[in-house]
Amino acid sequence: MYRAIARNKRNTVFIIALFLVLVAVIGFVANLLTVGNPFDSDNPFDPGNWTITIATIIGAGIYVLIQYFAGSGEALAMSGARQIQKADNPRLYRVVENLAITKGLPMPKVYIVDDPAPNAFATGRKPEAASVAATTGLLDMMTDSELEGVMAHEMGHVENFDIRLNTVVFALVVAIGVIADILMRMMWFSGGRRSNNNSNPIMLIVGIAALILSPIVATLIQAAISRQREYLADATGAMTTRHPEALASALEKLGQYGRPLKRQNSTMAHMWFGDPSKPGVMDRLFGTHPPIFDRVQRLRDNATKF
Repeated sequence: MYRAIARNKRNTVFIIALFLVLVAVIGFVANLLTVGNPFDSDNPFDPGNWTITIATIIGAGIYVLIQYFAGSGEALAMSGARQIQKADNPRLYRVVENLAITKGLPMPKVYIVDDPAPNAFATGRKPEAASVAATTGLLDMMTDSELEGVMAHEMGHVENFDIRLNTVVFALVVAIGVIADILMRMMWFSGGRRSNNNSNPIMLIVGIAALILSPIVATLIQAAISRQREYLADATGAMTTRHPEALASALEKLGQYGRPLKRQNSTMAHMWFGDPSKPGVMDRLFGTHPPIFDRVQRLRDNATKF
């Protein structure tokens, strides 16, 4: 488990590098289609020939930095979460408090989301600045042991630094989507003239395809990462409580009685305990959560190992 946590921290650096490469590729393609190919100029290393590429990388970096510090607050605001103290809801607060003591983690801020859909999420940059939230639907539906299993899963995200990874990946995915959209518009207005002026039509097609596909590739990477982190958080939660059946039971209830959240936002879908919507067959390709059946099966198949 500790090796998995360390691997997760290393993966954060690797994933950031991967996304930054994707951002650089987008910037270069846009540069190619608007300003021109820097390597065709007399001085390919002249910064003036790389204007769009440089601006793209700097813009993405600034956005990710802002989201790194502001993303947690945005997620709490988008979900409509309200912070509570122990007197406001002793049951939820004590569950989180006991889990924090058990794992030796700082006590996170506790929030409640007024929504009948059973769900929960964790957010923050690090364990010392973490927050966990549960919906009123989750509190009403789950037994004490099931609630403990769900919140142990969310505390697992805190312990494994998934909250940091999710924040960074979310910011990068959004940045790539926004940048690709802006550059596509720039290309139509300025690159269109160039495309009629001895530019390679094949290169034009490849460039357009790259700008269109890059947000899709980024979303697929995000979904694959999130699914693996959900499995690890399930395992971490089960190891914390030593009661995998409680978490499995909570997941089954979520699958049977779950409903879409009233305040849905696709940008934070990966943060929730369960998928906050009811995706169709095609949507599952981009789903940030593995099937509930698979999660339950893994917990029960490994029950004797926790």
